[in-house]
Amino acid sequence: MSQVVTDKTFSEETDNGLVLIDFWATWCGPCRMQAPILEQLSEEYDEDEFRVVKMDVDENPETPSSFGIMSIPTLVLKKDGQVVDKVIGVHTKDQLKELIQAHM
Repeated sequence: MSQVVTDKTFSEETDNGLVLIDFWATWCGPCRMQAPILEQLSEEYDEDEFRVVKMDVDENPETPSSFGIMSIPTLVLKKDGQVVDKVIGVHTKDQLKELIQAHM
């Protein structure tokens, strides 16, 4: 299950292991299309090897701004605190699995 992070908890929650951050907003149609795919992904992996977290860009403007996020959904993949990949727009489960596997 994905976890919600805020500007305050972002570093603490994303600095260890492989973490996919979903930058989204409630009003964003494509974000709502991406959400169930991310939920399925989060359930397929052990939390020790891969996690999905979500950040509402309207409620938490600092972190998306620091990553230069201009459009949503944007998915940022961090490994041990370092950004290793970034994709914009809706992606299929298979596309995201390829992205994750490349960094495991």
